[in-house]
Amino acid sequence: MNEIKTKVQYVDIDTDMAGQRIDNFMRNQLKNVPKSLIYRIIRKGEVRVNKKRIKAEYKLQAGDIVRVPPVKLEETEQKEVPNTKLNKVAELESCIIYEDDHMLILNKPSGTAVHGGSGLKFGAIEALRALRPEARFLELVHRIDRDTSGILLVAKKRSALRHLQAQFREKTVQKYYFALVLGQWKSSCRVVNAPLLKNEVNSIVRVNPNGKASETRFKIIEKFVDATLIQASPITGRTHQIRVHTQYTGHPIAWDDRYGDRRFDAYTGKVGLDRLFLHAANIKFAHPATEEKMDISAPMEAKLEKVLQKLRT
Repeated sequence: MNEIKTKVQYVDIDTDMAGQRIDNFMRNQLKNVPKSLIYRIIRKGEVRVNKKRIKAEYKLQAGDIVRVPPVKLEETEQKEVPNTKLNKVAELESCIIYEDDHMLILNKPSGTAVHGGSGLKFGAIEALRALRPEARFLELVHRIDRDTSGILLVAKKRSALRHLQAQFREKTVQKYYFALVLGQWKSSCRVVNAPLLKNEVNSIVRVNPNGKASETRFKIIEKFVDATLIQASPITGRTHQIRVHTQYTGHPIAWDDRYGDRRFDAYTGKVGLDRLFLHAANIKFAHPATEEKMDISAPMEAKLEKVLQKLRT
C-alpha cells in the first residue's frame, strides 16, 4: 500500500490563534491524521514550539513559531477532499447569506450534514473549506440536524468562534425555527419544559425525568385543516430538541423519520412535501468583533412555500 508523506510546516502564532492547547492546534493543522498519531509526535518531540519540546497541554502564545513535522499516511487514510465542481458543493456558494472577515452564515439545504462522518464523505464545513481554500480557519459555531434546513454559523477566526460559542453558552443567542406540525396546536401551549435524555446507542432522544433540562417556546404562525405552522425557539440546545418537544405535545413535525407520524407524512406528501419541515429561519446575536446586534433571516426553500400554498387551498 502506498504511503504519502506531508511536508514540514512552520506556523507563526498570532493573537487569534493564541490561547489554544498545542494538541488541539495540531488536530486542526493535520485534519486527516489520527489523534493517536498526533499525540505520539508531540510526545516524541517532533512538534516544536520556538525550537523547544513541549507537552500536549502547552497553551500557545502570540509570537510562538510552531514546527508541524512531516507525517506518513497510508493513501487509504487520506480523506477525499470535496470537488468544488460537484453540484452539491458548488450550490453552497449561493447559500451563503452573510460573510465578513470574522464569520460566514449559510442557509444550509435540507439533506446536507454539517460535517462528514458516519459514512458521509463530506458535509457543509468540508465543502466550505474546499470553496475557500485560502481561509486559514473555518469552524462550525453550532450544529443543526442533517434534514433541517436554515441558518448555520461558521467562524473564520478563532476569536470569533470563542465569542460566538460563549453567546450560545450564555443563552443570549435567539433562534427561531418554522415547523409544520400535525393537528391543531393549542394557543395556550407557549412553553414546553421537558427534560431530554439521549440514547447513546441509537441517538434517539426521549422525554425522561433523568434527562437534561430543556425548554422550547412556541408561537402559532398559521393554522390549516389538519396541520399548524408554528414558530419554535429553543432556549436550551439539546439534540433533536424541537422534534422531541413537538412529539411530546402530540404534534410531531411533518416528515420526521424518527419522531413523526407516517399518516401525517402521507397527508403532506399529497401537497408535495418530501423532507422534514423544520427550518432555522432567524437568528439574533452580537457580532463577535463589533458587538453590533445582528438579525439574520434565511428564506425557506420554494418547495416548502409551495406546500403551504397548497395547504391553504
